[in-house]
Amino acid sequence: MQNIQKRTLVTATLLLASVLLFIQPVTNIFVNASSGDGSSSSPYTVTQAINNQDNSTKSVEGYIVGQPISTTSVITSNFPNNYAFALADSPSATNIEEMVYVQIPSSFRSSFGLQSNPSLLGEKVKVTGTLTNYFAHAGVKNGTAFELQNDDTQPPDPDPETPELDGYYDDADGKTGEQLKSTLHDIIDDHTEISYSNVWEALRETDEDPRNSNNVLLLYTGRSQGKNDNGGNADDWNREHVWAKSHGDFGTSMGPGTDIHHLRPTDASVNSSRSNLDFDDGGSEHSEADGNYYDSDSWEPRDSVKGDVARMIFYMDVRYEGDSGELDLELNDQVNNGSAPYHGKLSVLLEWHEEDPVDDFERRRNDIIFNDYQHNRNPFIDHPEWVGEIWE
Repeated sequence: MQNIQKRTLVTATLLLASVLLFIQPVTNIFVNASSGDGSSSSPYTVTQAINNQDNSTKSVEGYIVGQPISTTSVITSNFPNNYAFALADSPSATNIEEMVYVQIPSSFRSSFGLQSNPSLLGEKVKVTGTLTNYFAHAGVKNGTAFELQNDDTQPPDPDPETPELDGYYDDADGKTGEQLKSTLHDIIDDHTEISYSNVWEALRETDEDPRNSNNVLLLYTGRSQGKNDNGGNADDWNREHVWAKSHGDFGTSMGPGTDIHHLRPTDASVNSSRSNLDFDDGGSEHSEADGNYYDSDSWEPRDSVKGDVARMIFYMDVRYEGDSGELDLELNDQVNNGSAPYHGKLSVLLEWHEEDPVDDFERRRNDIIFNDYQHNRNPFIDHPEWVGEIWE
């Protein structure tokens, strides 16, 4: 009886092993069915693209789940421009680690940019490009093909009320590092200069309080104050040089001294306290400006404008490169820069740029300066990802 049971057990074991040997390859077929080799006919999944950031040119298929605006932030509404989207293997994905950031070249922006085509959110697309970091995150850059994958549905026509900048940044496409920095300098160089006295009127427009058109918003305090309450008295607002004008000793001369991309209205006494301090974390809280901290060698602005400050400093570094008789302004990772044409602290400014993404106030300000005054732009408001491409 025991022998019969043993033979039965052995037979059952052998049968089970045979079934498992059959099931394994079938299982592999189903597991690998959604994976491709990166060709157009067999595109990578987003997961494969994330795991193969090797500068190879591949096709990747996934769902558009938002627009990246920094390394750690993807938005799903109020898209600021047509420059990028995030792809995931699921249309409901919210974990940034499961997304790949896709740079949209200028030739595809009108059809695939989310500002002009917000209805693309949730759509499945196939993108062919270079698998490499974008926004210091797994990405696809230098795309050569963008295709919707939903039954030959064509992308919607772009919204005529949200036009592109018509090639303004075309020369910067595909560039990184010093080459990108040099190209951006050439794009934003030779702006229309205004006098220091005309800065007052410009700031009344660029920094107008969106909730009260009679007021401006002050940079460090956030206080809304009458447009004409400007001057040198303690509670007046005056013209703050965010890149301290003694760093390079350019004063209020036309050029860096009147460049309204870094000039902001501030409380006069708070401006005096900030003086020519470099930017860094720490210190004692200012008695008139909650959330602002300072010590003998640095100033820390309130959280909601830290990114604004960083992007203004980045702009100044790129705009003024020492050509045409101008100063060469450079970022460094130090404080106490004195009258040298340097400003710090770079590592902290990079953190602030990530912590405080571009907002609508900055975008509106950038547009006004471009359209009404200087006719150049702060590229790090339009393309926050370029900060990492140059300095990280």
